[in-house]
Amino acid sequence: MGQRAVLLPAAGASSRMRGRDKLLEDVHGEPCLRVMAKRALASQAQVIVTLPRLDHPRAEALTGLDVTLVAVPDAEEGMSASLRRGAKAVQYGAALMILPPDMPSILGCDINKMWEAFDVISSPVILRATTGCGEHGHPVIFDASFLPAFAHLEGDKGAAPILQASMATLRELALQGERAREDLDRPEDWANWRAVSLPPK
Repeated sequence: MGQRAVLLPAAGASSRMRGRDKLLEDVHGEPCLRVMAKRALASQAQVIVTLPRLDHPRAEALTGLDVTLVAVPDAEEGMSASLRRGAKAVQYGAALMILPPDMPSILGCDINKMWEAFDVISSPVILRATTGCGEHGHPVIFDASFLPAFAHLEGDKGAAPILQASMATLRELALQGERAREDLDRPEDWANWRAVSLPPK
């Protein structure tokens, strides 16, 4: 098993939640951000969480967890700001998983499945999760050799420019159902998810 890092980009504004913070929404008794950080930590990875500022209320949800907090004062730029700053905190030589923290349907077993598949590939690759029907989604794992490119990301396209420039190295792995694309951005999304979600066994 190689070195692992997981980045939870949590510096966004929850602009579609109408005053609520999606990352502090309750997931089986704990804030969503804390649940996702614990799942990432269970994969034996360095876990990095980007925040708008280090005294943001989201930081309280991570109290007691062995995570690296990174402030993103330019978070209004979009996802690229989180990825640039978060990638700088990755331990040298570690592969990096991007795990959006507003996707509580992604379980610890899915994270482990991604790492296990990545670890048996000998050449430097990007491994992207898909739905059961093959639609691309998250998480995405980048080999350490791709991390220098994160410093050049701009705007709100996230890591899409790196993916587009590296299609020959892209591999995909299907997760069950719609997990790879089920991000919860609106109160309605959370209500629908809670109506069908059961605590993981």
